[in-house]
Amino acid sequence: MDTKNVIAAISLSAAVIILYSLFFAPPVVDQKNISNDKNTSSQNSSSEAPSLAQDEKIIKISRDQALEENERILFENEKIKGSISLLGSSIDDLTFKNYTKTLNGDDNVVLLNPKQSENGYYIETGWVTTNKNIDLPNSKTLWKVEGNRKLTPNSSIKLSWKNNQNIKFIKEISIDNQYLFDIKQTIENNSDKTYNFYPYGQIIRNIAPEVTNFYILHEGLIGVFDDQLVEEDYDDIEEKKYSINANTGWLGITDKYWIASLIPENGKSFRSDFDYKNKFRANFIETDATEIGANQIKTNSIRAIVAAKEVNVIDGYAETENIGKFDLAIDWGWFYFIVKPLFFAIQYFFNLAGNFGIAIIMITACIRLVFFPLANYSFKSMAKMKVLQPEMTRLKELHKEDKMKLQQEMMALYKREKVNPISGCLPIFIQIPFFFAIYKVLFVTIEMRHQPFFGWIKDLSERDPTSIFNLFGLIPWDPPSFLLIGVWPCLMGVSMWMQQKLNPTPPDPVQAKIFMFFPLFLTVILAPFPAGLVIYWTINNILTMAQQYIIIKRTTVKTV
Repeated sequence: MDTKNVIAAISLSAAVIILYSLFFAPPVVDQKNISNDKNTSSQNSSSEAPSLAQDEKIIKISRDQALEENERILFENEKIKGSISLLGSSIDDLTFKNYTKTLNGDDNVVLLNPKQSENGYYIETGWVTTNKNIDLPNSKTLWKVEGNRKLTPNSSIKLSWKNNQNIKFIKEISIDNQYLFDIKQTIENNSDKTYNFYPYGQIIRNIAPEVTNFYILHEGLIGVFDDQLVEEDYDDIEEKKYSINANTGWLGITDKYWIASLIPENGKSFRSDFDYKNKFRANFIETDATEIGANQIKTNSIRAIVAAKEVNVIDGYAETENIGKFDLAIDWGWFYFIVKPLFFAIQYFFNLAGNFGIAIIMITACIRLVFFPLANYSFKSMAKMKVLQPEMTRLKELHKEDKMKLQQEMMALYKREKVNPISGCLPIFIQIPFFFAIYKVLFVTIEMRHQPFFGWIKDLSERDPTSIFNLFGLIPWDPPSFLLIGVWPCLMGVSMWMQQKLNPTPPDPVQAKIFMFFPLFLTVILAPFPAGLVIYWTINNILTMAQQYIIIKRTTVKTV
């Protein structure tokens, strides 16, 4: 096999490996960035703070029944609405006002549910102590409302409960106009004794939801502890508990577009546990006791953010609330330094054009301009290779019996014409990081959800809904999902095939057939991907062809 065949084979293999690693292979976990070794974390999590006991088993009822079973305090602002149960004072009912489950539907997304419902998902806060003789408020405690009975951005609520030791527990809850709950917990010790208490907060989810189960996105338990990001899948926590001590950070449970999170009080050390025992829990408990003497009052503050993961909102909370690395609640991934700036660039063009599809086209043009010089060099080399095809064929026929001589003549030809035979790979390698980054942006950012383009593309974050197998809707038949190869994937495949015609044909007939099959292969592979990504790839191909065609027309060689 001559050198060119070897190079072609290696290039093709590399392309396949890269595509596989980007979209199918599981990631290599960097324990420094993702999490500590679990055994080490468990050893480091010892403290005098008591553990949080699991609740008793609950008889499951419907969500509507659960909401009617207990007295509640309603809350509402511009973004969310719901209620807080006076039984246990848990935040267990939350609906997003601006997001629906289906495109243009009226079925608003419901995130939090009462514990009695099958898919219970709720937030609890309170105090624990090592003194077993003290009565503490728990999930069965009926709290009393003092004053205002509806929580809004303009009016907080106050809940109270007093035990038999003459100790009063108070919760003052306020809400901003977005997704932040501020929970101020106060203990008034009206007894003549001194006690130690430990504040805690926990997020509980009865069952794991349906997840994407694709390595490009984490869904499950998440936290940042002393600047260390920890991501644990549901099945991981079912197998083994995760514990860690920290001085700063936050924790929560994250979905693709939504998150429920808790932020301990600044300056207080805490232990955090992710565990499963009939339900999933992400919790924290302060490790330093709050000592309350006779007739003393002590307070503690906990913040809860239950949010749609809007980039400006998440980043805003990270800055205004001084929450370290809270922006990682959005799974920007390993290529954070490319993906997040790319999102802001697309957002900028969206503000100009009013359409995310147009914004993607504009950012595609910008990427082509940035890498224009490098692509120019590559295309000039490819153009010369195409012009040199007859000469290369002549040399191959002339020296077909002498492989060494053929190799020498080919290398001399490349040197004389200043041609790099592998430079044609550069455009592909340039595109791969941006292809991945745009895919990531479309996949994880809620801003792209339910965003239309033109015509039949009603949601850029979903696949093209048309199919060549029913003539794009002309035949009254709904093909199965694996046959949904829409208009834009077909346009992408055609543009790849046309672009391939501008490239030099591989001299090996087997290689030529493989490369001819490649556009069809990628059309089928990329058909299920978000329409916005396919639009990007198609427009990129068209701009590439235009640049390449002009260079080919201007290219001459000095062969004799």
